[in-house]
Amino acid sequence: MTDETIETVRTLLRGALESTDDTEVHFKLRTALQLLDVHENDIDRLQEAAESDEGLQERLDDLGYLE
Repeated sequence: MTDETIETVRTLLRGALESTDDTEVHFKLRTALQLLDVHENDIDRLQEAAESDEGLQERLDDLGYLE
């Protein structure tokens, strides 16, 4: 996912969180937001690692992680 896509998903999840009072739905939406943060951190670490590893950089680029 690109940074723009991640932010769009985050915005949608936060909007859904604000529009419901159901505690179970709140829990699930907060969990989804946390998982999105984990995913974003993983992407950031991969991008940092790719800066010093050309082979990794090529593979990540082929998979669409580097844009």
